[in-house]
Amino acid sequence: MRSERAWGLRPCLLEFLIESAQVLEVSPTVKYTALSLFADRFYPRFSTFKAGSDIANWLLQPLRESNLQLFALVSIWISSKIHNSTPLSIKSLKSLGDKVIKEQHFTNRDFLEAEVVLMQVLNFEIGAVDIAFVFLEELLLQLREVAKVGDLVNFEACMDVMDLLYEKEETSAEHCSPRSLAASTLVASYVITVPKQRWEFPILPWGKTQYNISFAFSFDYLS
Repeated sequence: MRSERAWGLRPCLLEFLIESAQVLEVSPTVKYTALSLFADRFYPRFSTFKAGSDIANWLLQPLRESNLQLFALVSIWISSKIHNSTPLSIKSLKSLGDKVIKEQHFTNRDFLEAEVVLMQVLNFEIGAVDIAFVFLEELLLQLREVAKVGDLVNFEACMDVMDLLYEKEETSAEHCSPRSLAASTLVASYVITVPKQRWEFPILPWGKTQYNISFAFSFDYLS
């Protein structure tokens, strides 16, 4: 699969990951850590992957859409291991994979192998530090501490907006930091969910003070 085609598949694959996370009923933290692992770290690295590199594996060469869907599920699996005392079972992942991955049937061994390959591509850097969702929670908490209008911001809407922004190629790690993505999500959610007559708090200057964001960024990518 050429890198151009791979990048063209990115929105569909992120939608696949988001929907899979919903089916598996994982927490938002697990879901967005998985998005960070897959979209921000794994996807940019494999797109520049070349045959003959140190990591030679049938899951990467040639790279198929079904293989990328497998890596998306594995990202959720790894994230659940990071955040949950009882992580997702390989049985639940395989059961979902059998239903939603149409092109290929993957075995338990394939899931285990994909986990190792994904970590190799990431150089085993699987820490959950720079996660946009964590920054969003911190920002919303800060907003609610300084202005009552912060209580009117719908957190479910925040997550919907973040999902939409994640599916935009321009909001990949190459173009947008996790902090900027979180701040943009909050600004957009504020404008969408808070009644206009309650727009008393200067959210934009405050947002710029926090992470140097702009109003245009949020709505450019939502349009």
